[in-house]
Amino acid sequence: MITVSTSKSYHHGDLRSALVEAGLKALEVQDIGEISLRQLAREVGVSPTAVYRHFPDKSALMRALAETGIEQMAAWQKAAAQGVDKADAFAATGRAYVRWALANPALFRLAFGECDQISQTVFGQNEAAQMLRAFAEDFTGSEAETQRLMLQAWAVVHGLAMLILDGQLPRDEALIDQVIDARTLFRA
Repeated sequence: MITVSTSKSYHHGDLRSALVEAGLKALEVQDIGEISLRQLAREVGVSPTAVYRHFPDKSALMRALAETGIEQMAAWQKAAAQGVDKADAFAATGRAYVRWALANPALFRLAFGECDQISQTVFGQNEAAQMLRAFAEDFTGSEAETQRLMLQAWAVVHGLAMLILDGQLPRDEALIDQVIDARTLFRA
């Protein structure tokens, strides 16, 4: 007698990445509070207990999503800074920050509002932070001035992104270019 098993055995090659990807997709259509580890487990086809091998709780998943968001933003900024002089590249990274925020509003809010890890934002060791520091150092003469310029630049781009996302300013490409202009932004 031949026995055929009807149960499915499922092995996932890179479950952590699959869960992060599913979490990113869920953020596009759901509020952060509605996303659950069980839901993501179903979406990637694994048992809920398998998720806990990679994320002990929802906060750990949210941190991973936030880190992924910062990495995506850095890629947008790096692409924007290619092939232009330093002053224009500095401004281009700021415009890319705003445009990434507008293209990914839930992920942006998660990365900068829901996670308590300031080290993962623009003052951490991630690529976005390293670019900001390098550009700021090019325009300053001391560590204190570098820190001031980093904070000033971040405040401008983050503030503009929030004002647009909150409907206080229109989604207008020309407005982004006008506000984040290397020739006028940090005049003495």
